[in-house]
Amino acid sequence: MAFLFQFKNTAFLWLLILSSCGNQGKKANPADEMSYLKTPEEALKTIRVGANSVAAYMPILEGKKIAVVANQTSVIFKDGIRNKKLEMGDSESGRRPYTHIVDSLISLEVDIVKVFAPEHGFRGEADAGEHVTDGMDIKTGLPIISLYGKNRKPSQEQMEDLNLVLFDIQDVGVRFYTYIATLQLVMEACAEKGLPIVVLDRPNPNGHYVDGPVMEKEHTGFLGMTTIPLVYGMTIGEYARMINEERWLNGGKKVDLTVIPLENYTHNASYSLPIRPSPNLPNDTAINLYPSMGLFEGTNINAGRGTEDQFQRYGAPFLDSTQYDFKYTPLPNFGSKAPKHQGSVCFGKNLSKIPKMSRVSLEWIMDAYVNATDKKEVFNTSGFTKHAGTEKLQKQLEAGLSEEEIRKTWEAGLESFKKIREKYLMYP
Repeated sequence: MAFLFQFKNTAFLWLLILSSCGNQGKKANPADEMSYLKTPEEALKTIRVGANSVAAYMPILEGKKIAVVANQTSVIFKDGIRNKKLEMGDSESGRRPYTHIVDSLISLEVDIVKVFAPEHGFRGEADAGEHVTDGMDIKTGLPIISLYGKNRKPSQEQMEDLNLVLFDIQDVGVRFYTYIATLQLVMEACAEKGLPIVVLDRPNPNGHYVDGPVMEKEHTGFLGMTTIPLVYGMTIGEYARMINEERWLNGGKKVDLTVIPLENYTHNASYSLPIRPSPNLPNDTAINLYPSMGLFEGTNINAGRGTEDQFQRYGAPFLDSTQYDFKYTPLPNFGSKAPKHQGSVCFGKNLSKIPKMSRVSLEWIMDAYVNATDKKEVFNTSGFTKHAGTEKLQKQLEAGLSEEEIRKTWEAGLESFKKIREKYLMYP
């Protein structure tokens, strides 16, 4: 085995050998790639994340002072090794089939100056929307700078002592999931400072379709910074390329961007996330339902926060109890310190057995609106337009349009976006 550069220590050699195990050098079976994989173990054996391609990005990092944009999902897997589906906070560190990217790079003597943390924090334990403060990582002693606190974009002063930024965060492919907004703002800061950025690509568990209303310019913000659909069907690396080449960065700037690609990935391949990407996305069902159920976040209806089935149920005290045979009571728990309708009985539906979906569904939000005993209670918050990306959807729901009538109003925007998207796809 020959390498193009000299190893600095044995840790690097070990990590390269480890990350090259399993599928390296093997061609994936096309039939397997185009079908939905059945288990997390199959997914990890078949799909190889960008972080595992250590040999591809180590030469770029050597000799540079870098910042890492990371959270609990930023890991290098020990290919083909899985003991169980580990959750955040698991204390069996010796059994974990992965190492955190920051720990691995430090062991390889990479000069990490600081870590930038997105919403939910570096360890992924903060509630959605909860202010995250700066701090220090106890394990490494590195300063942690929050990008979900007093600023959401790195300041030029915070970039002053850097030569490069490395971005590695697992996305779920939904516009209002804020990690892609963090990516765009970090890219802007790098462009303004003249720093290169390296994005380690990861699979999109909702990458098999494009759907939903397209964000309108007048409603852009941290829940949607660009005019893309609710579900955009791209990996975070593909999306970074689109941001850059379409000149969506502030002032039309471009950044020196490198994407470390996935191996053995197609947009039709399922990927079961081994680590929660955020506290209230506990499993594959929640992640798959999130594009549809996330619309409830902009309403006064509980979408499972305060239970163990987040984004897999919905309900509210003001939904007509005679129309439902399911009820539950939200209570504070991990990831939701104050859920909607805390301590009150909510009437609604349990969706935990819903099969895998390939489009945004309006069925459940329409059902909730129709069965609200006081319809003024449904949209009595300011967040629905920010999540939907348009004022039209609320008006359409209130007017009683059918789902297919509403979907027809999305078609032109979706077709226009798909033409742009096609230019930046890295995977079939």
